[in-house]
Amino acid sequence: MNDPFPAPIPRPGKVYYFGTCVIDACFPQAGLAGVELLQREGVQVIFPQAQSCCGQPAHNSGFPDEARRVARHQLKAFARDYPIVVPSGSCAGMLKHQYPHLFAHEPDIEEVQRFSSRIYELSEFMVKVLQVRLEDRGEPIKVTWHSSCHALREMAIIPYAKTLLGQLKQVELVELQNERECCGFGGTFSVKQPAISAAMADDKVNDIVQTGAARVLSTDCGCLLNISGTLGYRQLSIPTQHLAEFILERTQ
Repeated sequence: MNDPFPAPIPRPGKVYYFGTCVIDACFPQAGLAGVELLQREGVQVIFPQAQSCCGQPAHNSGFPDEARRVARHQLKAFARDYPIVVPSGSCAGMLKHQYPHLFAHEPDIEEVQRFSSRIYELSEFMVKVLQVRLEDRGEPIKVTWHSSCHALREMAIIPYAKTLLGQLKQVELVELQNERECCGFGGTFSVKQPAISAAMADDKVNDIVQTGAARVLSTDCGCLLNISGTLGYRQLSIPTQHLAEFILERTQ
């Protein structure tokens, strides 16, 4: 039987890890879980201390010069020719797809293209490159899945995430009725349009509740932050969790 996700590159001995701002500030346990999952597969994980934001907030807010300044900082921080693994569909999308657009008319476009070609979202890397096989050691649980907009439409990594979940024998995945709908976070959108964002988050939570799931999973912590805030406001005790943390918890 052919592997549906053939490896695009030889299995690497070393990778860079791009931590993301939201994980660093709000979900450090998710970032560490991703590192541990990679290390468990025999991969050496390098975390450049000089790394910073991917530049998406500036880019989305209409400040291309500032975004390019941030991007060039990442080029220096991740200088060696290792794959760059990102535990976020949103940040991965910026690094992989938006950097080449941002630098289309800049003299260093070829350097940027080489950088962007090394970007992998974490679940994509685990399935496509490492071809991970998981053994579930947890109790039976029903979960639901939120697909962030960038993970779904820009990075198209949802099949990889669901492949990993499908390997967990005791985990029942109950799909949302409106999985493709945004949760309302959208980075700066949630700040600039709080009322619309809150209404969208409320719709998302209604969808989550009807699944009867005991946990909400995603690969994007910005979305989890927005969804968990709405769940808390409505006093609904449904935990949210990054996929990496959930997988590590189930397979230890």
